[in-house]
Amino acid sequence: MAALKHVGRMAHNQRRVIVAYKVLPGDPDHCVVVTTENLEAGDHDSLIKLVESASGQQADDLATVMMRTQLSDGSNMLARFHTTGKMVKVKTADVEMIPNQNSSIKLSELNEAIAAQRGVTVNDLAVTGSDGKTIQQASTSEPAMTASEMAAAAPSVAAVADDGVITDETLAKKFRSDADRLSKEAAELRRQAEELVPTKKKVAAKKTTTSA
Repeated sequence: MAALKHVGRMAHNQRRVIVAYKVLPGDPDHCVVVTTENLEAGDHDSLIKLVESASGQQADDLATVMMRTQLSDGSNMLARFHTTGKMVKVKTADVEMIPNQNSSIKLSELNEAIAAQRGVTVNDLAVTGSDGKTIQQASTSEPAMTASEMAAAAPSVAAVADDGVITDETLAKKFRSDADRLSKEAAELRRQAEELVPTKKKVAAKKTTTSA
């Protein structure tokens, strides 16, 4: 079986975890994990399926795809796990990453290796918003989330920034920014799809023009 990212276990009790955020902004010694044994069967299967998916394996931090994933009941995965206390802040040194059955490495050491390879600090690996800031400080069961993630996962939750409470105007601005970004991504995907296989409608249009 191919090596898998995001899969780990707690060093002190060997309990399996999935790493959602491998580093917290401003707190490079901590991460956020999902304890798989506490999940309902359906939620567990959805999470593992996401980890094994192409999008899950391509993501540097699984949380970035969890925020776009629905559980079997239609709820947002990141929001559900966040609000039900399934996402827990722990020390990176206490987590062992186990990409396969034959190897393991502490998450703290893995983060240092990734940072060294990229020529950055471990803190630079943290997921942040486009403005480089987070809008919520992590607590024992509440991970630090970016503005876009908080908006997508739980827009009704009050988000606190370093300098105070985020206003409706700030959130609205962020929503529009995210919408513009997603629109551009969608347009690019459509363009690539048309290059691979043009839609029948466009093919028919070309034939009609030729006949005329």
